[in-house]
Amino acid sequence: MKRVGTTNTPVFRIVVADSRSPRDGKFIEEIGTYQPLKKGDNFTLKLDRVEHWMSKGALPSDTVASFIRKARRNAPAATAAAA
Repeated sequence: MKRVGTTNTPVFRIVVADSRSPRDGKFIEEIGTYQPLKKGDNFTLKLDRVEHWMSKGALPSDTVASFIRKARRNAPAATAAAA
């Protein structure tokens, strides 16, 4: 996760990065966002890109892994509502 918000207003970008890169440094691809101060649905994820990178061997952090679990749980409900 890469922090981009201002002081007292944190916003994080969920990114795919090499493990040797610094936290806010160079990254490969942005796959989502996280706004910790927002109530309710405070993150977005591109699940297709998450699956792609995980199939290539990427390992999510603990926080991002919890977002992935929540997004996968909510994905069937979202597709059913759209139909």
